[in-house]
Amino acid sequence: MTTWRSGTVRVSDGVLAYYRTGGRGPPLVLSHGLTDNGLCWRRLASALERQFDIVMLDARGHGASTRLTGEGSFDPSRDLGEAIDALGLQTPVVMGHSVGAWATAAHANRNPGRVAKVVLEDPPFLASADAPTSEARRQRFLDMVERFRSMSDAELEALGQTAHPGWDAEDRPDWAAAKRQVDPAALPELTISWRELVDRIAVPTLLVYGEAELGSLVTPATAKEAMSLNANIEAVQIKGAGHNVRRENFPHYLEAVRTFLGRPTQGLRRG
Repeated sequence: MTTWRSGTVRVSDGVLAYYRTGGRGPPLVLSHGLTDNGLCWRRLASALERQFDIVMLDARGHGASTRLTGEGSFDPSRDLGEAIDALGLQTPVVMGHSVGAWATAAHANRNPGRVAKVVLEDPPFLASADAPTSEARRQRFLDMVERFRSMSDAELEALGQTAHPGWDAEDRPDWAAAKRQVDPAALPELTISWRELVDRIAVPTLLVYGEAELGSLVTPATAKEAMSLNANIEAVQIKGAGHNVRRENFPHYLEAVRTFLGRPTQGLRRG
């Protein structure tokens, strides 16, 4: 970590903070999930930094990126594309978790030819919610953020230990620190059907998911449908994991990701 660089990059109406491993490998851009930050990818970045030049972004309303006031809407996939352009990354691999995976899929869908490969870790590929359901979801998020803000550092660390006892100790400090940095308005509106997001991704795409009984949002049926919609998609279920796939079964997750990323891709270029 001592050699990783950090900084900010200009996007529409603000900046995104980032951490970058550097090196001569092809670029790999990581987009975190809701209430996390870029450094929540630390363990994966440490495992892959010899093969890739890894960029870990703080999403808008998270980490050290531009704050959100709740006025107007924002598009995390637009932020992702603008950050990639501003950093001068040529045809990066793009990878995301949860809402970050949604933004990653949307970016790849809207920008064919501008990404090399895509990895989606348990994106929220769910049925569209009606207005009352969406409002209830938003209220739960607001309550959660308020709870995080009322807790001390020690209480947040204890919450992480209680809620996720099986996580590696390396994952907990960044998870806890990120919870203090989330804006109440950071929940984006995911108005596009997930089917519309995946049907035009034009590059090899890996969908990694866990077990629904443990909290995975993607189910085997959803994964099968995604593959039927787009022949570029392959899916891997990681046993013993739920929504936080890489945190709950890191060895098998890393093996699946490394295998996928290790296959040659025509046109993969350095950043």
